[in-house]
Amino acid sequence: MNLILLGPPGAGKGSQGKSLAEKYNIPQISTGDILRAAVRDKTDLGIKAKSYMDKGALVPDNLVVEIVAERLKKSDCNDGFILDGFPRNILQAEAVERMLAQFSKRIDHVINIEVSRKEIVKRLSGRRVCRNCGEGYHIIFNPPLDDKKCDKCGGELYQREDDREDTIETRMKVYEEQTAPLIDFYKKKDFLVSIDGIGGFKDITEKIVNAIVAR
Repeated sequence: MNLILLGPPGAGKGSQGKSLAEKYNIPQISTGDILRAAVRDKTDLGIKAKSYMDKGALVPDNLVVEIVAERLKKSDCNDGFILDGFPRNILQAEAVERMLAQFSKRIDHVINIEVSRKEIVKRLSGRRVCRNCGEGYHIIFNPPLDDKKCDKCGGELYQREDDREDTIETRMKVYEEQTAPLIDFYKKKDFLVSIDGIGGFKDITEKIVNAIVAR
């Protein structure tokens, strides 16, 4: 089963992707993770991507698609995969279809996790991360015992730049302009299932699983 998870920043794509990957025993593929891995491993594509990332520029669509294609060729994707945070725009989506056709594969389901802008701001602006071990917290949903220290290692907790309210608004604008059009793109292909992203984590996972079964 080949899945794509859509939704605005903070909708829970990463967490739900991890849960679904465990349930279906297929890999969750995050473009951020594979870009960082390609750079770390100094692959040819990773070296090219690093030249853009070091300048703070977006990695071009064609290069991102090549890196994803390289990842999908690995044997753990033979029985399926979950794409999290990719494609980000219609050009990437069309490239994904062409790429999968070369492997005699296709996308089976596109899960769109719907969350309001107000809820997104509340979720993202409340996130905190440990500078030392990377453990994540949320001041409302998963607060640390001490609001300045990590429960696990005692490291300093901080708010990432992209979780500040002004940055969140910019991220939402980019999502609405570039990624939200994918909703109609996949709806026309009858791949799309929209899920209400408000509620308990397990409840949302159950909604996704039920929607997949229903199709």
